[in-house]
Amino acid sequence: MKHVILAAAAATVMAVPAGAQDLSIATGGTGGTYYPYGGGLAELIGNHIDGASASAEVTGASVENMALISRGDSDLAIALADTVVDAYEGNGQFEGRAVDARALGSIYPNAIQIVTLADSDIEGLSDLEGKRVSVGAPGSGTEVNAGRILEANGITYDDIDAQRLNFNETADALRDGDIDAGFWSVGPPTSSIMNLAATRDIRLVPLTEEEVQAGIDQHGTFAPYTLREGIYEGVEAPVSTIAVPNVLVVHADMDEELAYQVVMNMFENVDDLIAVHPAANDTTVEFSLGATPIPMHPGALRYYEETGAEIPDRLQP
Repeated sequence: MKHVILAAAAATVMAVPAGAQDLSIATGGTGGTYYPYGGGLAELIGNHIDGASASAEVTGASVENMALISRGDSDLAIALADTVVDAYEGNGQFEGRAVDARALGSIYPNAIQIVTLADSDIEGLSDLEGKRVSVGAPGSGTEVNAGRILEANGITYDDIDAQRLNFNETADALRDGDIDAGFWSVGPPTSSIMNLAATRDIRLVPLTEEEVQAGIDQHGTFAPYTLREGIYEGVEAPVSTIAVPNVLVVHADMDEELAYQVVMNMFENVDDLIAVHPAANDTTVEFSLGATPIPMHPGALRYYEETGAEIPDRLQP
């Protein structure tokens, strides 16, 4: 697995337990938001936790990341809430092999973004039938979410020519005319769509209110979301879609003090993350407590309790 070292130890305030200094953060592909966010988090850890360093790993994203946590191959991971719930409960792709995971918090929402070229005849979700559609890299949260929103609205992979491409591959295939549309489940704006919009005229495919509600009814971790006007070049009006929270996950056996230090520094130095990616504007205590779907690690709970926030019962270990 490709490793990119994005942080080294630097002087600051508090110590972490011996043996926990070199942390691995499972992220996603380089064309999404997980990778730069994870890189920013790695740098933050190196700069603000005494004796600690961290690196962001390029991975296949959510499903693979939960498996990495289960095996102890990564110390922290970013994953979509629905995948996290499946892993924690032993459902879906984790049937019979539940992951003993805990959350440090939800950090920002992933919006489903369905992209086509501006001159395409794809105006809505139903127009994807019979078309060449990238549904995301194998094992990614994008593939999980694409399948779920399609299924919730009566469309299966048998109804489309499904291509399993990562973000950059999807953007390249759209640019070259090799596919008709692509799914992204990622914190907007994302670099691969921005780069595509700089070279080709694009359009974001909206979901109707009924399609959004169908997704929510079938998968409770979905929530309505609106992509703002101007988010990408050529997007001249708000676009209705659906979103899923992204969760920062660790194994249940992570040292409590280390978990506390990561969470405390993530929130109290969030400007460091915002400077890396605007998705971190949603990295707030309020969003985290409202959107996290599995119990919190005790070290994380210690920080949330110190803020004076009310902790929902579902987050207690």
